[in-house]
Amino acid sequence: MKLWIIAFSYLLASCKPISDTIAKEPYLFQSDDVELEAVAIYQGKDAIWGFDFLPDGKILFTERKGRLRVFDPKTMNASDVSGVPGVAARNQGGLLDVYLHPRFSENRLVYLTYSADVGSGMTTRLARAELDADTLVNLTVLFSAEPPNNNDHHFGSRVVMSRAGNLYLSVGDRGERDQAQNMGSHYGKILRLKQDGSVPDDNPFLTEPGAKPEIWSYGHRNVQGLTIHPRTGEIWAQEHGPRGGDEINLIKKGRNYGWPVVTHGREYWGPTIGEGVEKKGMKSPIHYWVPSIAPSGLTFYNGKKIPHWQGSLFSGSLALTHLNRLVVDNHAVIKEERLLSALNKRVRAVRQGPDELLYFSTDDGSLIQIRPVDSEADSLVEEH
Repeated sequence: MKLWIIAFSYLLASCKPISDTIAKEPYLFQSDDVELEAVAIYQGKDAIWGFDFLPDGKILFTERKGRLRVFDPKTMNASDVSGVPGVAARNQGGLLDVYLHPRFSENRLVYLTYSADVGSGMTTRLARAELDADTLVNLTVLFSAEPPNNNDHHFGSRVVMSRAGNLYLSVGDRGERDQAQNMGSHYGKILRLKQDGSVPDDNPFLTEPGAKPEIWSYGHRNVQGLTIHPRTGEIWAQEHGPRGGDEINLIKKGRNYGWPVVTHGREYWGPTIGEGVEKKGMKSPIHYWVPSIAPSGLTFYNGKKIPHWQGSLFSGSLALTHLNRLVVDNHAVIKEERLLSALNKRVRAVRQGPDELLYFSTDDGSLIQIRPVDSEADSLVEEH
């Protein structure tokens, strides 16, 4: 079944382009024999790489080509935010993640990740600004990964904040896989920063000669999913493998996650990579995929609207175009469910909304809400 366009007259009345304000019929599907529906609440033109929820119920989202936008579920309209930093929107680069400070209502702080031109190369950057109505003000670059290079892929770029208030930022290996084991490079790492971009005094490699002080963990290929466990506060990550070897990892201070020394993946043309699938001193993944699903976005669901999903871990799949649900028992994946593959959408980011429903974005510019069948769509504005 396809998502069908409804209410053409509504679109005319909205005075917005059809591609930007499109209403769709629900797509019905089942998860563990429970009937649910997916509703495209927004359809744009560019990949929505990241999104977050504003206190008034609107959704702030990035388009990879460089626009930051606000979508209003009440009016079904989206508008641009000005003051966005210039980005290098080439290949996998562009305006990537967006993350609201947990106390956004008080401080109006927004964090953005993006790829930027630096000298003759490109790099991953983290910036912070205040959202004043529809404008970013007081924009500050908090971090710029070193050294820049000429590759236009593997930027990583997910960002989350821990319960303790520290930022965790992923940086991909930037197409130079050996840099993931080089402590003098930010490539292939998860970094830990204070909210102003400075380095916490208990980071694990502060006193190691030549090591970048921001490093929290290393040996990563390209982490595009980061989330905080809602009960334990643990940091979970998922990363792309090459041909096979996508991983989910529990991120621990100072640990080496192996890439490219150990991996379940292979070269795209067939040969093995590194020294095998495990090695002493290198942490094995909680879960891995062979063949690849190309995972992107990661979140735990802990809402009450879809009870049988409580505690499940959700990620997007780019290559296999589905929403991936993992049932987790402690630190073990005991079941996997692949959902909504019939929609044929590259799922890029996944988040639980303040209305306790699940939302995901896609590379074709969709924002999709998942809710129980026959339930009225809850207003994010009214509840929050």
